[in-house]
Amino acid sequence: MPGVMIAFTPSEDQKMMQDSVAQFARTTLRPRLRQFEAARAVPDDVRKTAHEMGLGLVALPAEIGGAGLGLLTAVLLEEEVAWGDPAAAFGFGGPGAFGFAAHELGSAAQATKLLARFGEADGHSRFGAVAWGEPKAAIDRPGLVTIAKEDADGFRLTGEKAYVTNADRADSFIVFAQVDPALGWSGLGAFVVAKDNPGLTVQPRVTTLGLDAASFGSIILTNAKVSPLDRLLGPEKSGDTALAPTAGGEFDAALVRFFAKNALIMAARAVGLSRAAFEITREYCDTRIAFGKPVGHFQAVAFTLADRAMDVDAARTLVWRAAWLWDSGASERDALLATAYAVSFAHEAAMRAGDDAVQLHGGAGFMRDYPVEKLMRDAKQLQLCGMTAEQADQLAAAIELGRPLDPGAILPSAETQNAFV
Repeated sequence: MPGVMIAFTPSEDQKMMQDSVAQFARTTLRPRLRQFEAARAVPDDVRKTAHEMGLGLVALPAEIGGAGLGLLTAVLLEEEVAWGDPAAAFGFGGPGAFGFAAHELGSAAQATKLLARFGEADGHSRFGAVAWGEPKAAIDRPGLVTIAKEDADGFRLTGEKAYVTNADRADSFIVFAQVDPALGWSGLGAFVVAKDNPGLTVQPRVTTLGLDAASFGSIILTNAKVSPLDRLLGPEKSGDTALAPTAGGEFDAALVRFFAKNALIMAARAVGLSRAAFEITREYCDTRIAFGKPVGHFQAVAFTLADRAMDVDAARTLVWRAAWLWDSGASERDALLATAYAVSFAHEAAMRAGDDAVQLHGGAGFMRDYPVEKLMRDAKQLQLCGMTAEQADQLAAAIELGRPLDPGAILPSAETQNAFV
């Protein structure tokens, strides 16, 4: 990647927003972290506050109903939220990955229509979801098992989608399905399916290792009918009418952009988690006395803390740089490569931070008197959200080696490695 100049000081407006969200995290999220975990949800009052702060629409362009503040502002704020509770952002109302998918894969008219309800007064009670993952890989061909068959009235979707974030909370889904099996990963389409569609069945949420305030599950599609005029998301970025997906080309590129930008949000949450684990552990090691001095004064402990501090700083810098490249209009290649670096490093750094936090707390680290055991569990699950470190590595390698960006190789799927989207 060519060298770029970047200012590492947020603007005054960004600082004000960052301070406001940090205060929210410090006074509301961190003190109620265990409450959210026990309830397996973020309560209505907290979701409402997050909505009033505009947290769900920060990165999306103003012309389609977003705040228009860009990815850099979004990752600044996501870090602060995750510092308070890494699971909380998953439990806030809002479009989530649905917003990025609508923006990248739909026309401006489609995206505006799909995002409008999230900006309304009751937007905190609304969730969007993306149904990408599947429990099984196609046996005799590349691509998705879920099929979209065209008929005189539109399309009929049949299949099972798994690893869906907020499956049981969403009122609308963007569902990926195979339109042309002969084209493999280049023959996909993206469809908007309402929760009340007679052909859609939401399965009970699954129990996961961490991120308890989030919700993950599956949906079943049984001949679910969608109209090509206002339901199908196609590759065209202009016009008011949705178009059928085309093989490869812009649709594939938009698909990769969607996953990259959504994964960058997950990376920012990983930075917030790493920072929280480090700060809590540093304080513990500075006050826990052994052999007449704080345990943090022993070289082995001090070096571990220093390594985790470097991880936080490095991960944050990578995330900021990637977000800045997207916002500044840099080449897509540079933005994708920087995103791959950021996602891979931030996920691995978060796991190191959570693991070492428990280890340095000793036996106390396994007790729920301290939040570090939760952070370790959240870090492991966060590694499987959006895009895994391995998939980010695949993306980076493909770009560095000049290979085509094959969605089947670089995106989460049952063929390679599923992830929660």
